[in-house]
Amino acid sequence: MPPSLRSLWAPLALATLALPIRAARAQNEAALRAAFEGKSVTVKVDMPATSRGIDVFPQDAMPVNWREVANRMKEFGTALKPGQQVMITKVVVKKDSHIEFQLGGGGWGTFGDVMTSSSSVTAAEESETKAERDLKARIKQAQGPTERKRLEKELAAVRGERERENSRARAEAAQANEAREANLRARRAESGSRFNLRYRNGIPPFALTPEGVAEALAQYVEIAGMPVVAATANGAGAALAPPGGHRPASALPSATAPTAAPAVGSAQAVLALRKGLSVAEVEALLGPAASANEAQEGAMTVMKRGYKADGKKIAASFVGGVLIDFAITPL
Repeated sequence: MPPSLRSLWAPLALATLALPIRAARAQNEAALRAAFEGKSVTVKVDMPATSRGIDVFPQDAMPVNWREVANRMKEFGTALKPGQQVMITKVVVKKDSHIEFQLGGGGWGTFGDVMTSSSSVTAAEESETKAERDLKARIKQAQGPTERKRLEKELAAVRGERERENSRARAEAAQANEAREANLRARRAESGSRFNLRYRNGIPPFALTPEGVAEALAQYVEIAGMPVVAATANGAGAALAPPGGHRPASALPSATAPTAAPAVGSAQAVLALRKGLSVAEVEALLGPAASANEAQEGAMTVMKRGYKADGKKIAASFVGGVLIDFAITPL
């Protein structure tokens, strides 16, 4: 093949190979949109009032960085609370990096939000006036202390009036900015939030199915019309397939051979404890809490619960009803 034709053929071949990938991605997104958009979900965790939402890494041992979520709520406020019902407004597959699962508008901060929001108000303060400069010049040329004192008094009056006008302008600007900020907080709270399902090595095939998305979000939302999926070690339901592979048979729900749950408070139950479980799942393993209280850490309310099981004390911390940390010590 002549070099000139070879140089044209190579990019054409790459583009041709990419067409099935784009088509498959479009088909997967269409299936997800048909399965979810317009349905209602019940939120299980606090969600920040920003389009940055909550990042979920379903294949990680700790799928959500709750401290990062707390920082976003502290900066932007909270849009959705546990128990709140909201519509799934959009599902988007972003190339091979993540899936956006948008709730109630997807969160504040999109291009349209920025374009339609007003700018902060800056007070228009007046600097030294011509009258003040003229009076200062006349004071320098004053004939005697009496005239100088009169001119200085006149200058003080003119300067005082200007400073009062500037103070009024600053107060009006501050009031306008307070109203703007209150309006912005209200708009953020009404703009929903989102989950970003992220995969470090590309989105595996099963994750692009309605079942895969439902499993990844099972700990954080209850989706109307979708079956409840039991949590596993990855904190997001049945394990997802490894990058580029198929979901293992052991990860598929089995109606004929259910896994026996460990006895409440047993050594096996303590060993089954893992981050990402809900309060109900923890108490199904350990029994009722022996102690319970709450602590405020920035914008995040941390629920502290103490359990006794298998001759051990377990101190557990929950945020939004999800176990984020625990410590096991002897009784």
